Amino acid sequence: MASMAADLCRKIHPHPVDEFDRLPDSLILLIFNQIGDVKALGRCCVVSRRFHSLVPQVDNVVVRVDCVISDDDSSSTSPSSAAAADKSRHPISSIFRIFFSGLFKPLQSLSQLIIPSARGFPLPEDFDCESEENTVTHHSPTQVLKNFNEIKQLRIELPTGELGIDEGVLLKWKAEFGSTLESCVILGAESVSQSGNISVGDNGADNGNGGTQESFYTNGGLRQRVVWTISSLIAASARHYLLQPIIAEHKTLDGLVLTDADEQGVLAMNREQLEELRVRPLSASSASKRTLVPALNMRLWYAPQLELPNGAVLKGATLVAIRPSEQPKKEAAAVGSEANWVASAFEEPFGTAARMLVKRRIYCLEMNSF
Repeated sequence: MASMAADLCRKIHPHPVDEFDRLPDSLILLIFNQIGDVKALGRCCVVSRRFHSLVPQVDNVVVRVDCVISDDDSSSTSPSSAAAADKSRHPISSIFRIFFSGLFKPLQSLSQLIIPSARGFPLPEDFDCESEENTVTHHSPTQVLKNFNEIKQLRIELPTGELGIDEGVLLKWKAEFGSTLESCVILGAESVSQSGNISVGDNGADNGNGGTQESFYTNGGLRQRVVWTISSLIAASARHYLLQPIIAEHKTLDGLVLTDADEQGVLAMNREQLEELRVRPLSASSASKRTLVPALNMRLWYAPQLELPNGAVLKGATLVAIRPSEQPKKEAAAVGSEANWVASAFEEPFGTAARMLVKRRIYCLEMNSF
């Protein structure tokens, strides 16, 4: 009689059906790949055993770094000892400290990732992304990604760009690496404003087809652009150096992008470039923790003032296209194809700015390896 009552109860009040159980694994993985964010995926993996087994198979992952922490944050240096150290340094070091003062903050440690704890929501040990209540743990991207086995597309976002620039200054760069730098495009401007806000004295007229104003040479304009260029290359090579453990660990990668929330700089690598880095030795400076930059050929375009179709005006607009000197030279490219290459590095309206700049006079420069 009791069993009949139980059967009748089950018919009247059937057990709830988990609709996710009806979805095939391939569809759930498609959903997880759309999520992408590694923290959200870490929380998904505690929902069920099935989710926990599927999350490591995700092939499109985004790691958002909350905070970049110095390796020596725990150590402090007194002003007197710092001054003594400054005096003992080589004069060249002092020159470079002044040269980059206020412009370049080293990417001290991409290997420190802060993930805040969520109360009452512990994650399994395999995805150790949580800490005890009221505490915060530090995880490197390498540690966070260690349980993902099938990553094909990886995007890492820093909280901010490495280059500390003055307010109002525009500076953007995009670099591509294999085992070393393959190309870099830099776009800069002293200020960005709307056409209606330009005073009569700032008409920025130039000589015909992009001739530069004298102030480009006499008022520190050229020096500033050299600083922009060197700083961007150092930032790019530091990012590349710090990606080595991830690239070595995840051999399924087809593409990798390391960018920042400020959209200041982008480092990109495709499958061929990733594979090249795995098979060819890396030329790196362990002391400065960055990849060595090879000898470079640079092409520079400048406009005292550049008005874009959307009404934005770039004052002192500068575009620099960089390739290694030893890179096999491709056939002389037409202006159109070169414009497409440099413009593809930037989102609009800055892609349009690059196309406009390459129509102007070209200045060629060379730089030694550093």
